[in-house]
Amino acid sequence: MVPTTVLTIWQYVRGCIHARFGPGGRNDYGSVVEVVILTAVFAALAIAVGIIITTKVTQKANSINLN
Repeated sequence: MVPTTVLTIWQYVRGCIHARFGPGGRNDYGSVVEVVILTAVFAALAIAVGIIITTKVTQKANSINLN
């Protein structure tokens, strides 16, 4: 059984897609801005994840006792 929250999110996304690409045709107004913003957000997330992983690996490597 799928949780209610997931169904609500699915219905919202489906509605947004239908409104954008539905019977009225495709609306490209502002799509470049959306792509730039999404690319910047994903790039920031990727950098943040890389920094977190690097920090964790470095901390673990420094904690190893070689004696």
